[in-house]
Amino acid sequence: MAPSPKVKAPVYVLGVGMTKFIKPRGKVDYTELGYEAGIKALLDAQINYDDIDQGIACYCYGDSTCGNRVFYQFGMTQIPIYNVNNNCSTGSTGLHLGRTMIAGGQADAVMVVGFEKMFPGSLQTFFQDRSNPGELTSDMMRATRGVTNAPGAAQLFGNGGREYMEKYGAKLEDFAEIARVNHEHSKRNPYSQFQQEYTLQQIMDSPMIFEPLTKLQCCPTSDGGAAAILVSQEFLDARPHLKSQAILIAGQTLATDATSLFSRSSMDLLGREMTTYAAKTAMAEAGVTANDIKVCELHDCFSANEMIVIDALGLSEPGKAHEMVRKGDITYGGKMVINPSGGLISKGHPLGASGIAQCAELVWHLRGWANNRLVPGTTAALQHNLGLGGAVVVTVYKRADGKAPSKLSSEEIGKFNGLGYNPAVEAKGFTKAQVDKARSKKARSEYALKDIGAKVEARF
Repeated sequence: MAPSPKVKAPVYVLGVGMTKFIKPRGKVDYTELGYEAGIKALLDAQINYDDIDQGIACYCYGDSTCGNRVFYQFGMTQIPIYNVNNNCSTGSTGLHLGRTMIAGGQADAVMVVGFEKMFPGSLQTFFQDRSNPGELTSDMMRATRGVTNAPGAAQLFGNGGREYMEKYGAKLEDFAEIARVNHEHSKRNPYSQFQQEYTLQQIMDSPMIFEPLTKLQCCPTSDGGAAAILVSQEFLDARPHLKSQAILIAGQTLATDATSLFSRSSMDLLGREMTTYAAKTAMAEAGVTANDIKVCELHDCFSANEMIVIDALGLSEPGKAHEMVRKGDITYGGKMVINPSGGLISKGHPLGASGIAQCAELVWHLRGWANNRLVPGTTAALQHNLGLGGAVVVTVYKRADGKAPSKLSSEEIGKFNGLGYNPAVEAKGFTKAQVDKARSKKARSEYALKDIGAKVEARF
């Protein structure tokens, strides 16, 4: 049973920015990814780094204080900088931390930057001389379903999909259809790692990784960055000209696992109960139900997880997520649009950036900026970001005025934001003059930036 939520002071997302998500080839360093995303978010928020009270850096792979290295490129203003690692939910854990600080009166403007420079291929374990935090989960999988030589994550999530088929009657085609929809959506997202459409047959015929999951139903490893600026009511009131772009975090819950994790159910082993709990509490805080949600970004690391999560979030009747998929109710023209960005399957999954990229997508929708993929009548948007081990963050966003957005032209947006283009539909860069506006005026270090600015600008 979800507890009745405490009333929190309002917190808004004022600015967002992200890099293109790309194949991990070791060519772009995390310093560049974090810098590009951060500068874009500051420009989007139309503020200077000197306005920021606290910084939160989100990444899984890297030495300690990578976040400081990234933030020092914006300025060395001596603010607190937190380095966060919460597996695949790292980015949205950073958003939750920032919101908690502002709602608690500890800050007025928090900058959250997520970045990841990954290794090609499936996820690896680096520390061989100590207990792996996922070993209890792996042991339970071995005891209940056995182990093959397929990648570990694909087995875990594939087993969840198998259990969903056994219990509720979903078919292999239903999982493939989820991937088909996500790949189709990605054509309209300029930041997506893959922007190719496939037929259902092509998805089913791609190499089998671990049934029901073929290769095109698995998210890739990716390099990428994303950033968000969170602000208080007081900060926003002092800048009334920015109110039309401020998006309210209307409800948000970070939850961890319940004892059901080890119930011997393959779906429970994926943190199903924490997702259900987080969804109930976040929606209760926001004063919405699943029927109010028209657009949702959820954690589709594998098509099987999207199926289980649709159910766990309450977006479908219990055990009927596959029926929702069959009816076309997860895409345009249906009940709601799930993963308009292309989701992790198509957009990519640089762990520390993923949750913040989901936030950026939904912010662009609620502003009316995502004009090539807008979902009419959207008054509330839902975000779900999962990390095994485990943590899940569920967030409900609304416009500050509570209304549905009207579609804005890219020309209007480019004028309003001063960038000359609409970042929701064009993955462009910035100029030296724009960087000068965003970086600290009072505590800027050219030594900390070195040649990163030039490298980033050269990529544009």
